[in-house]
Amino acid sequence: MALSLAVHAPLAFSAPVAYSGTRALHIAMQQKNVGFQDPAQERNRAAASAKAGEFCYGLPGALAPVGNFDPFNLLDGKTFEQVRTWREAELAHCRVGMLSAAGFLVQEKFHPLFSGDGGTAFDQFDNLPPVMWVLITLGIGACESLRISVGWSNPSEPEHVFQKLKPEYVPGDIGFDPLGLKPTDPEEFRIMQTKELQNGRLAMLAAAGFLAQEFATGSTWGTYFGRPDL
Repeated sequence: MALSLAVHAPLAFSAPVAYSGTRALHIAMQQKNVGFQDPAQERNRAAASAKAGEFCYGLPGALAPVGNFDPFNLLDGKTFEQVRTWREAELAHCRVGMLSAAGFLVQEKFHPLFSGDGGTAFDQFDNLPPVMWVLITLGIGACESLRISVGWSNPSEPEHVFQKLKPEYVPGDIGFDPLGLKPTDPEEFRIMQTKELQNGRLAMLAAAGFLAQEFATGSTWGTYFGRPDL
């Protein structure tokens, strides 16, 4: 699935020159996708959705049977920009959740980056050599720097508001689509966004369940159910 989340926000925590390389890459990717999704059209759609009382400014993600799920009324009084920022954060967590849930399913026997001594995820990570902690930190930092430079506004801009996405940024769409799965039709793109959100939300619940199970039992899921070879 293409990593084309429903988030529409940019964040650059340094001067433009600091991210010149990634900015050039982003500009090239944006030029490649010219005409795909006009930010002005998205804002017009959001304004019309708000006027019509549509949930979450009409952003994709509401799907039966849950539908308009906001039990704590967190959306009350929130602007379109605030909701977009939340969508960016949700998509980021969805993707991490999907990777995490998949990792729990294969951790019993597959250890390409770790010591291979088995055990729960907590134990495996603690047993990593110190150099891996440094490499993991650098890797996460590089990914976040790219995401920030692509989607978030520069704090040096006049009247900057912290945690404000760029107007032209589509939440979650950092241009990473090596398999070319991103639809060219806007409506098909919205359908794919909804699919990614729904899978990501389920994955976050699944990952939380795996963590709770390991914490409570002290063993991996396969071992706990008598199937350590899975």
